[in-house]
Amino acid sequence: MRFLLVEDDIHLSEVVAEVLSDFGYIVDVALDGEIGWQQAIEQEYNLILLDVTLPKLDGIKLCQRLRAKGCLVPIMMVTARDSSTDKVIGLDAGADDYIVKPIDLPELLARIRALVRRGNTSMLPNLTWGDLKMNPSNYEVSYSNQDVHLTPKEFSLLQLFLYNGRRVLSPRMIIDHVWFQENPPEEESVKAHIKALRQKLKSAGAPSDFIETVRGIGYRFKQVD
Repeated sequence: MRFLLVEDDIHLSEVVAEVLSDFGYIVDVALDGEIGWQQAIEQEYNLILLDVTLPKLDGIKLCQRLRAKGCLVPIMMVTARDSSTDKVIGLDAGADDYIVKPIDLPELLARIRALVRRGNTSMLPNLTWGDLKMNPSNYEVSYSNQDVHLTPKEFSLLQLFLYNGRRVLSPRMIIDHVWFQENPPEEESVKAHIKALRQKLKSAGAPSDFIETVRGIGYRFKQVD
């Protein structure tokens, strides 16, 4: 599943995105309201996490604009304001839920699961590449109908490849999309995760070069016959 996090606090956005990615979610981050607006209308999301106080376009106005455009994606407002009036304003703007900073991460995850279960938006379709199949809504992966059990990071990595197909992904691009930390891992960590992912796919019957190395550039899926 793919989420959009619109939050101008860089440290908080990195922490929240890292936690969500560990649970298998793909997270795009926008640092101001205008960027959030552009991403929300150009990409399909299952959930939008929206800070109220944002530069360029505040969260309330962004929420109202999205709803006016007919966007039905569940929206959770995130703010430091803890008053019933502020909550009412957010909900009247079209938000589905409201969480107050400092964010309690287990509570955030529980509320996210509840919003997704309501079915206000369709689940992302299954992703396939040849005999490889992924169900993003329940984190199931199989190759030739044989289950492949992945860690959350491996799942996020494989999902990134499935979204990009034959596009070559550099190690830096992979780190930016799969890891969300102040101190991102070295490129050797990417190599180690890809090696482990290749081995698990190979054990299920995939060719050893199912994920190709493009020397000096990065990685991509092998062409399907």
